[in-house]
Amino acid sequence: MAKRDRSDRVDPEWPQANDGEHAVSELVSDLQGAHSPFGDVRFPQSSVPYVHPETKINK
Repeated sequence: MAKRDRSDRVDPEWPQANDGEHAVSELVSDLQGAHSPFGDVRFPQSSVPYVHPETKINK
């Protein structure tokens, strides 16, 4: 069976790494699953710095 040319399947935006190193991707992580958009914040917190907006009606 002849080998096919699959160069069209290579992502041109993939970062180049030095020999013996791997490009960092979503596959390189110390945790399973999606990463938190909040950074290294641990939940639950003792207090939440959020104030819900209230509408003041002019009468």
